[in-house]
This record gives sequence, C-alpha cells and structure tokens, in this order.
Amino acid sequence: LQATRLKDEFLANMSHELRTPLNAILGLSETLQDGVFGPVNPRQRKSLQTIERSGFHLLSLINDILDVAKIESGKIELDLTPVPILPLCESCLTLVKQQATQKKIQLSFQTPHNLPELSIDERRIRQVLLNLLNNAVKFTPEGGKVTLSISLQSAIDHSDSPHTIRFEVKDTGIGIAPEQIDRLFQPFIQIDSALNRQHQGTGLGLVLVKRIVELHGGQVNLTSELGVGSCFSFDLPFNPVEHPSTCLTPSNQPTTVSLTDPCAGSRIPQILLVEDQQANIDTISDYLMAKGYQVKAAKNGEEAIALAQAEHPDLIVMDIQMPGMDGLEAMG
Repeated sequence: LQATRLKDEFLANMSHELRTPLNAILGLSETLQDGVFGPVNPRQRKSLQTIERSGFHLLSLINDILDVAKIESGKIELDLTPVPILPLCESCLTLVKQQATQKKIQLSFQTPHNLPELSIDERRIRQVLLNLLNNAVKFTPEGGKVTLSISLQSAIDHSDSPHTIRFEVKDTGIGIAPEQIDRLFQPFIQIDSALNRQHQGTGLGLVLVKRIVELHGGQVNLTSELGVGSCFSFDLPFNPVEHPSTCLTPSNQPTTVSLTDPCAGSRIPQILLVEDQQANIDTISDYLMAKGYQVKAAKNGEEAIALAQAEHPDLIVMDIQMPGMDGLEAMG
C-alpha cells in the first residue's frame, strides 16, 4: 500500500517534467510545418505530420497515466462551475464526428428541452464524455450507430438532491462478455478481442471515467451484450443552479489583447514569455518573432516582474511551475 501511494505521488509530481519536452517536440513540428524556418517539401511535411501524430498520441497516454495518479494520490481538485449541458454535449459530438463519418457510423443526440445547468468541472466531464464517445465509435463496426442521450432521473428517496441527470452512450458495437465487465474499470486492463487489439491505449480511459464521475458524487453503469452493443451511462446529482448576473467594475474590467495583426498599430506588439525551459523558450520565441512580434524572455517570477515593470509588454505568457517564484505567485 505504501509503495502504491509513493508511486502515485511520484507520477502526480512528474506532470510538468514529462509534458515539457513533449510540448517542445509538438511545438517545433508545428512551427516547421508552418514554414517558419523556410519552405518544406512534401516528403518532409509527411515526416513532420508523423512526428506530430505520434507526439499527440504519446501526450494522450501520458495525460491518462498522470490523471489516474493524481486522482489516486488525492492531488486532483474539481473546479466546479455552472455549465450548460447542451453546448457541452454538442461540442463533444463535433469532436468525434470526423472519426464516425470515416466509418459511416450514424451519430445521434437525444435530449429533453430546457435542460438545467450542472455544477461540474467542465473539463473533466468533457473528458468523460469524449472517452465514452471515442470508445463507442472505435469499437463499432462500419455502418453502425452511436447515440448520446440525456435524461432527468427522479430519485427514489427524499434526499437533498431529488434528481440526477443521466448521460448515456449507446452503440451497436462488438459488445462485452458479462464476465469481462468488471475488468474494464481496472487500471491498465484491455479486454482481449481481435478488434480491440487493433487500437492502442493504456487501458486507463474507463478508470478515469469512473473516478471522475465518482468525484462528482455520481456513478457509472454498463449494460452490454456480446456481438450486439454496449450502453455506458453515468448519473450526476442535480441541484438547481442560480444564474448570478455578472457585474464588472472598472477596476476588474478584463482587458482584451488582439494578436491577429501585429503590424496594424504604430509599433510592434511586445510579448513577455515567462518559461524556465530553454527548449520551450526557443520554440515559442522563434514562432512569435517569425509572425512579427517582439519577444522578451524571463526564466522565473522575479525576472518576469522586473521585465514587466521595465518593458510594459502588451501580453505576458506565463508558465506556472518554475524555480524560485512560480507563475501563480508572480501573477499575485
């Protein structure tokens, strides 16, 4: 138990170190494809696209592993805000639409009118929905059907939360044998079937789904029939959310900085980049300067404050985890 806890804490703390070099690789591949350092021939572009695809796949695997480690070590905190359900679901369906179209899979969405807002961590619930939708499309043969449906469920008791909202993802895919269902929610487990093995992954997707839903006070359910299809659903507690009006005083009125046309004004906009990793400094600086911006760089919070006071940049791009004074402290 102690070894497991230490492993989870180690992985949770490794988040920044694991993602940083990969971000530099992805950033450079995009910069090269954009022709920032000169024209790219078709063969080179194809190689860069392979680097980019492989990098994003590796990033998704790292993110899954780190997310599970953070949850297991208790280092994850939910950012609960009132979220409209309909736009959230529609955006998730849009992200899987291309994959479904390529396999001639019919995507459908069923929802009642006047859905309430939910107090949820939007990014995490989006992660849950995308995981379930991607799996449904991935394991449904060509010409099949995937349906996302939303419904309000009445509670059987008289608790403080009288309703739940059910999200249901149903497919006409390969299905799951009853004896395999429990294994789906165990870390690093993938059901051994011919179709499944065609797809790479950590086997952590459904573990994350279960953990995130449970952190929201909900639960996950699964019904499936081998060769017929599966239905994954999760219920989230529903309490009415008020809609407070947003009142911004002049002291907290947000400032919008447009970077669409750096040459539109009388001077070149200046960006202060605060980042402690030289690879990221080089990648981001080269890209921004090629697009016509002036760039100043600082490697920690103290340098950032000094440069900001001296240079008065138009925009500050701030890293969070840095030696000495970190980004959050510098912004405070």
